[in-house]
Amino acid sequence: MIRSLALALLIATPAVSGVPEAVNDHTLPRFHSFAVQTRALAVNAAADCTAEAVIPSYHNAFDAWMGVSHLSFGPLEKDGRGLAIGFWPDKRGMVASTVAGLVRDEDAAVDDTADFAQVSVAGRGLFALEQLLFGSDYAGYGRDSYTCRLVQAVAADLARMAAEVDAEWQDQAQLMLSAGEAGNTAYLTPREPAQQYYTALMAGLEFTADQRLGRPLGTFDRPRPERAEARRSERSLRNVVLSLEALGDLAEKLADGPVPATAEAFATARATAEDLQDPVFATVDDPSGRLKVEIVQQRVRAARDAAKAEVGAPLGVSEGFNSADGD
Repeated sequence: MIRSLALALLIATPAVSGVPEAVNDHTLPRFHSFAVQTRALAVNAAADCTAEAVIPSYHNAFDAWMGVSHLSFGPLEKDGRGLAIGFWPDKRGMVASTVAGLVRDEDAAVDDTADFAQVSVAGRGLFALEQLLFGSDYAGYGRDSYTCRLVQAVAADLARMAAEVDAEWQDQAQLMLSAGEAGNTAYLTPREPAQQYYTALMAGLEFTADQRLGRPLGTFDRPRPERAEARRSERSLRNVVLSLEALGDLAEKLADGPVPATAEAFATARATAEDLQDPVFATVDDPSGRLKVEIVQQRVRAARDAAKAEVGAPLGVSEGFNSADGD
């Protein structure tokens, strides 16, 4: 009831066309879903930490993360939460080495919430959990093992961060919807939130094209399927599809009017990805398989071009700096 009232009040606040929809209909529900799913993950891990018991909740939490990972500004940027939740690309294999070190040393940080929050971001979040649940080095761990305690600590830490972000987005939303008003020092003009959302949209599409698809593609002479995102849990293609769904939704919510070309471009990109039937891009080392992944990449870039014309131009905004640009 309180949340519904808060949303109703936010909707009434003046803002650039498209921003209220992006805040109330895209951002807030998705971050709340992420908080709900990570809480379920933590509860389930506490009850039964074995991989078989935790994996379904892990996938639900990761699905929800794909709905918000592009919104890397504001509460998600604070304290490096975005990296702590999803440390990828991991170009130096830091997740594997950090997790291995925690297990080897049986680091006592797992037994204290505050201490675990200080652990390296490479040893926390969804990719550390993936390492534990799907990595061959940890297969068959028991309920009384240190690995079990680490799984529980990672899950609880994810739930803590997600709950904090969900709560802090209530204030962030008010700031974005009151942009340009007296006393709002975060957003000095009503156009700034639209600019921030548009930058997140463009950066998210670029990330999917260049990282989620580009990293496993590598080069023609040296394809790198082992670099695919979340390949151990066979989520690489799934993440592409879910990211396109989330970004397409943001594009339509943010737009100042109908965006038929953008909607069609996103639908085409998603359909092309779904037709791949290659969950970890294992076929990129085969010419025909590689071509199919390259076509998906082209479709993602076409969606980006369409959104640039139909969303950015009418709003009078252009791409700016994104906090994920340096990753």
